[in-house]
Amino acid sequence: MPERPRKRPADLNRLAASIVEDSTDEEPAEERSVASRMGERGGAKGGPARAAKLSPAKRSEIARKAARARWASG
Repeated sequence: MPERPRKRPADLNRLAASIVEDSTDEEPAEERSVASRMGERGGAKGGPARAAKLSPAKRSEIARKAARARWASG
């Protein structure tokens, strides 16, 4: 049976505490960790696969563009 919605406290301090408690619930963190693990696996495969498909000149061009962006932002 679904959990019934609870009434919000009238006291502002208790209301704020209940909002913080609701927003820092630990359950969504587990879902994010599963998603992040899946993303890491794909990233580990995708980078080398992309590099293998690029020509040396194209890789060099991409690296030059990245270096310019890094130095321009500093």
